[in-house]
Amino acid sequence: MMTNQKEILDVLVVGAGPIGLACGIECEKADLKYIIVEKGVLTNSLYNYPLNMTFFSTSDKLEMGGIPFMSVSHKPTRTEALEYYRRVAQTWKLKIRLYEEVKTLNKKQDVFEIVTTKETYLTRNIIMSTGFYDLPNLMNVPGEDLPKVSHYYKEPWPYIGQKIIVVGGANSAVDVALETWRKGADVTMVLKNNGIDENVKYWVKPDVENRIKEGSIKAFSNSMIKEIRETEVVIITPDGEIVVENDFVLAMTGYVPNFSLLNQLGVELSLDDKRQPCYDQTNQESNIPGVYLAGVVCGGLNTREFFIENSIVHAENIVGHILGKR
Repeated sequence: MMTNQKEILDVLVVGAGPIGLACGIECEKADLKYIIVEKGVLTNSLYNYPLNMTFFSTSDKLEMGGIPFMSVSHKPTRTEALEYYRRVAQTWKLKIRLYEEVKTLNKKQDVFEIVTTKETYLTRNIIMSTGFYDLPNLMNVPGEDLPKVSHYYKEPWPYIGQKIIVVGGANSAVDVALETWRKGADVTMVLKNNGIDENVKYWVKPDVENRIKEGSIKAFSNSMIKEIRETEVVIITPDGEIVVENDFVLAMTGYVPNFSLLNQLGVELSLDDKRQPCYDQTNQESNIPGVYLAGVVCGGLNTREFFIENSIVHAENIVGHILGKR
């Protein structure tokens, strides 16, 4: 679907992740004029997950649009999810523009003007479904910009026989530590809290705790990185500073939403450390009329509150409210 500057859309969805696709499906059902714009690939966040990642949710809870999600195991993999959401987009013939990044947004009377890297759109409503996987939560320590430091992880093969430090104790960090250790890496974990996160996947948590207990994986609890150097890392521990030899640092410290687009629109953020956007939980509309929030962006810096399975309903609530206003 091609749009010109004079056409006014009913809805423009920013982000083609699972929740953005769910919003597109509801727009299709309601016969609304819409476009979904995505700065990367389809379901870009899922694409950037580790290659061998397994979801916490079961496949039936990730379904949408009346299309069954069949997976080999009851816990689907990244690859299975990518294929499923590709089929969702194809089956519903969703109007998606990939590799098109939103640059500016502003409101002129009752119409929004959205300028992307490829086109300018006019729309009466915006749905922000931007996820949070693009901006890493930085440690802000000297040496974090060294080439050996990464906030993303794909697969274990580059770390065979290497001394690596995994920062973090949540699901991503645990998966990285176990997978690299099993391929022959010398793994040290740096844990901010007293041990592994309680929310780690229940079938993985005992595995990593046993590896730490037996000494196969070294771990420093209640500790943090102080400095990263070319061949070593300085760690602050309860027993004082220590220096360990190191080849790679994998900082699985989480990610933060991109607030810049919300700021452009004037969406208010809470003043506490969550920085949660202001919105009506019954219809997902923000403090700016016509601007809706869907998915994990609703949680601000609390990125563990919203998931695919409990955010799909946002799409129906939003489109229902848009139809009600018409």
